[in-house]
Amino acid sequence: MLNSIITGTEITVSSFFICTAVSLLLGLGAAVLSMYKSKYSRSFVVTLAVLPALVQLVIMMVNGNIGAGVAVAGAFGLIRFRSAAGSAKEIALVFLATAIGLATGMGYVAVAAVFFGIIALFTLLLTATGFGAGAADERELKITIPENLDYDGLFDDLFEKYTRSAELDRVKTTNMGTLYELCYKVVLRDAHETKAFLDDIRTRNGNLNIVCGKPATKEAL
Repeated sequence: MLNSIITGTEITVSSFFICTAVSLLLGLGAAVLSMYKSKYSRSFVVTLAVLPALVQLVIMMVNGNIGAGVAVAGAFGLIRFRSAAGSAKEIALVFLATAIGLATGMGYVAVAAVFFGIIALFTLLLTATGFGAGAADERELKITIPENLDYDGLFDDLFEKYTRSAELDRVKTTNMGTLYELCYKVVLRDAHETKAFLDDIRTRNGNLNIVCGKPATKEAL
């Protein structure tokens, strides 16, 4: 069942169309997987859908030729060098589409289908369980204060009142050194009290800029 449908170095018309059909079908599945609960661009999902078929044709044309294989590896390297880096999920899906194309290009259509099914189910399971998402009430808080204000312990009582945890992540100077920007990672006790939390901070920092939002480093699968 998991054997290659291509025997020897000869590629029949039927095996070519079977491999191509499986590549396009699984590529479409990978594209749908990339759209599930994620931000995406139309160009990326279309490219992901056709990538397995493109890789499949390249592998079929190499077909054991070492010289051609080296040339293809160099071509893929140039393409990667000229491409903008994507998110971790996009890179993983590109590898998945490439792996599908490699398998179908060698005739292992059943292996490609089973492997895609396993990866898709595992990805959906991790997404459904919220794996790696962090706390739902986690926020990134940026507070601007004057340079003459000592920030050490300045907001501790407010953090005690409104958050379950608060950690000073970094401090940087702004506005030619006349202001400090404090960056905290906080987990709120109650998201409905965010306005009251920010209002209390404004009374401490002289009504300067405050930014509160989801952590930028968290990305849903």
